[in-house]
Amino acid sequence: MTVMTGRERRQRRRYRVRARVSGTADCPRLSVYRSNRGIFAQLIDDREGRTLASASWTEPELRDLDRMEQANRAGKVLAERAKSAGIERCVFDRSGYRYHGRVKALAEGAREGGLEF
Repeated sequence: MTVMTGRERRQRRRYRVRARVSGTADCPRLSVYRSNRGIFAQLIDDREGRTLASASWTEPELRDLDRMEQANRAGKVLAERAKSAGIERCVFDRSGYRYHGRVKALAEGAREGGLEF
């Protein structure tokens, strides 16, 4: 029996979720990437292979916030951009991360901004 690292366990969870979750132009996939320094989120149309809207912690209005507030605000910014692109619904892809902390804050911020999961 081999011992998997944390990264390998997350990749396995990520592949398992991605086998079931797919985004379309009407209902794109909200993909989350969480690093130690910040958080990234994008709405993806998997059929076309296009990113429809995105938000990143590196943007000037998010850069100086603490991490939890940064994640929440990134969700709101993403929801605003989705609304301007005509998107109201999406499916949430947590990318193998637990639905906790910054990932949860981003999802709640997107819901507050008007996106439906």
